[in-house]
Amino acid sequence: MTIVLKNKHTLKVDEFYFKCCVGKNGLTKKKKEGDKKTPKGKFGLENLYFREDRIKKPQTSLKCIKIKNNMGWCNDVKSPKKYNKLIKINKVINHEKLKRKDHKYDLIIPIKYNFKKPIIGYGSCIFIHLTKNYKTTAGCIALNQKDFLIMLKVIKKNSKIHIL
Repeated sequence: MTIVLKNKHTLKVDEFYFKCCVGKNGLTKKKKEGDKKTPKGKFGLENLYFREDRIKKPQTSLKCIKIKNNMGWCNDVKSPKKYNKLIKINKVINHEKLKRKDHKYDLIIPIKYNFKKPIIGYGSCIFIHLTKNYKTTAGCIALNQKDFLIMLKVIKKNSKIHIL
């Protein structure tokens, strides 16, 4: 199954159409770290990470991982071995903290953009995550919680996302 980002405001999953938001500066084929753009292309999906203290484990065929206090996603261009990977937080490496005060990362699925052998500076931390107000993101795709939970029931472990 392929999830399709039809345009900046519509995500199509099977026969469902969901309102969404994307990077503040739109979509691009030439993603760079910090450009606030969502990368175009066809990508796999990683596991589902969720906040057990806020949401019970969702119904999905994806592997579910509970978000812990020390979990982060490396966006540090000076850390080539850890760039665009899940890390244990430390003060030396720049990262996106997964356990946040707001609710954006109560449910997140990393998109496998620049993933297997990440190229430093080509962008990191591209997720599908939650939104309450559909404000633009730093490059991710965001859905409201109700739609995210429906999407989780429909997608499979081998689902891809096609960002047009």
